[in-house]
Amino acid sequence: MSQRPPLPPFTVESAARKVRMAEDAWNSRDPDKVSLAYTAESRWRNRSEFFAGRPAIVAFLQRKWTREHDYRLIKELWAFHDNRIAVRFQYEWHDDTGAWFRSHGNEQWEFDPDGLMRRREASINDVAIGPDQRLFRWPAPGPRPSDHPGLSDLGL
Repeated sequence: MSQRPPLPPFTVESAARKVRMAEDAWNSRDPDKVSLAYTAESRWRNRSEFFAGRPAIVAFLQRKWTREHDYRLIKELWAFHDNRIAVRFQYEWHDDTGAWFRSHGNEQWEFDPDGLMRRREASINDVAIGPDQRLFRWPAPGPRPSDHPGLSDLGL
């Protein structure tokens, strides 16, 4: 597998770039594309699910984006050290009934020397919101526009 810059050890600039690259990939809602940022045997905990490997990542993301409609995500760098990055994030989505949610979470990432994520630990809580409370309104799927505020700018 080729390298996936930026590579560890991270600086504040390279860690922030890695976070934004992950956000943009997830906002594509393309499970195959997203999975390429992870090692072939990457280990995940997402809420109460535990799994490993790219095929499991793709299957998980396919299930996720089948039930989380109009998904839009913002990630923000929280901390970093050597080959690890901590992120806070929020995303908005609606279910099959049209009920909207804002999901709040934290992730801890560990990278191999080639910049591929070998471990992802995510804790996430869903909060029901009304359609009028939505804040993430750029065209989806696709990356958050560069002029769209981040989480801190939105007071989240």
